Amino acid sequence: MEQLSTGAGPCRVSLQPFEIGKDIRLVFRHSPFDIKNAFDQPGPVFIHKKPVKAYEDIYNFPPGIKKDRDNFPLSLIGYNQEQKMVFTKLVGDEDVDELIEKIFKNHHNISYLHARNSEACCFICKIERL
Repeated sequence: MEQLSTGAGPCRVSLQPFEIGKDIRLVFRHSPFDIKNAFDQPGPVFIHKKPVKAYEDIYNFPPGIKKDRDNFPLSLIGYNQEQKMVFTKLVGDEDVDELIEKIFKNHHNISYLHARNSEACCFICKIERL
């Protein structure tokens, strides 16, 4: 579905916020999981209608999302290899990059994290161990 952006997003390709009321976005239903189970959380993802450059700085959280805590109140959800939720944390005022590092250091059972908007529960990105 195509729509005028009513929220900041982000775009799942560029991981950049949308300009509310200006950008046209495409809306898709997406599940970030490989295994269908009770933790499967399909929901909307948004992509710019116009061509955009894919986010490339994969070792750092997108700065446009990181700095905008009003539009992107973040939660990090940890999953084990069986895709079972084993950890959850609201980022709040913490630095998300430092928090990711600390979570992986202190929780060896976490295979990967999902970053989500903690209010809308929208999936933003998957974060894997190095």
